[in-house]
Amino acid sequence: MKTPSVGIIGCGNISNIYAEAGKAFENLSIVACADLDVPRAEALAAEYGITKALSVDALLDDPEISLVINLTVPAVHAEVAQQILAKGKHVYNEKPLALRRRDAREMMALARKSDLRIGCAPDTFLGGGLQTCRKLIDEGAIGTPIGGVGFMLSRGVEGWHPNPEFFYKKGGGPLFDMGPYYLTALTTLLGPVERVTGSARTSFPRREITSQPLAGQIIEVEVPTHVSGLLDFCSGPSVTLITSFDVAAHRLPNFEIYGSEGTLILPDPNSFGGPVLLQQRGESQWREMPLEFGYVENSRGLGVSDMIAAIGTGREHRANDQLAYHVLDVMHAIQDASKASRHIKIGSSMARPAPLPLGLQPGRVEL
Repeated sequence: MKTPSVGIIGCGNISNIYAEAGKAFENLSIVACADLDVPRAEALAAEYGITKALSVDALLDDPEISLVINLTVPAVHAEVAQQILAKGKHVYNEKPLALRRRDAREMMALARKSDLRIGCAPDTFLGGGLQTCRKLIDEGAIGTPIGGVGFMLSRGVEGWHPNPEFFYKKGGGPLFDMGPYYLTALTTLLGPVERVTGSARTSFPRREITSQPLAGQIIEVEVPTHVSGLLDFCSGPSVTLITSFDVAAHRLPNFEIYGSEGTLILPDPNSFGGPVLLQQRGESQWREMPLEFGYVENSRGLGVSDMIAAIGTGREHRANDQLAYHVLDVMHAIQDASKASRHIKIGSSMARPAPLPLGLQPGRVEL
């Protein structure tokens, strides 16, 4: 199969690692990039040897490009994705899939009607760390999963990000920014969520930027910045997830899953590697488990590469829209549950993506 030509729309902070992925994966040929700020696209193209730096409209109209990586800000993920699909191109969105469930469903309907595919970050669940966790759980290393915890607690992003305002606007906040990593990992390990309840608050309605170049500017916060969720999975486990931009310091664990026969400490789901720690019933010490899969360094773009391979063979790609929509649905439901003071049943579902095969060579997603 001829390697399809790929374009990038959105040349901000995250675009660099995707541009590097164009050199890391043998089937990922990035030939163009575009941004509303064309000089920013030109800078990315020059740094990574991308052939064409274009306006957004020019990239959308380029007949050579068959798949577009959409790295725009969350507020326009759905709008830009629909423009891409309307031009007959596959799309891979940065997370979240969309701001609203309705927009995501419309996007997915358009893709089905046009026989096109939608992929969505995060793809960290395909890294060596979480794939090793998947294998251990599936092999019964912790017995029957019964519960878990995930904590992403920080003081926010205004102290380090060069343009942090969008993190505090609609589509931002700790749940929608970092929650997809935890929820994607959890659902690919344990399956779909059945119901949730939650509590969400905005602790500080105004935030001062302390990073350069916008130090001193004030952000009016539009989203909850401390969100606690309790998730009941269809397969039985109950998991507590707390995401916050309001915590100065803590000593909580990052990510753990508990089973009838042991406990698994998972790596940060915003990373691709380890460590993975296991302690089984009767043991008194943690064992660091060897990572049985590759892609342990920052391998963003792995999901795009897998999507391209899947298009070529006709199989389902792993970082797919059903998974991403379920994650979006769960995040909204946690906040809806907080407003309604009740449990909320999750209307969507998903199938766990197939694990990556063992023995992959670097730059490949299939043997």
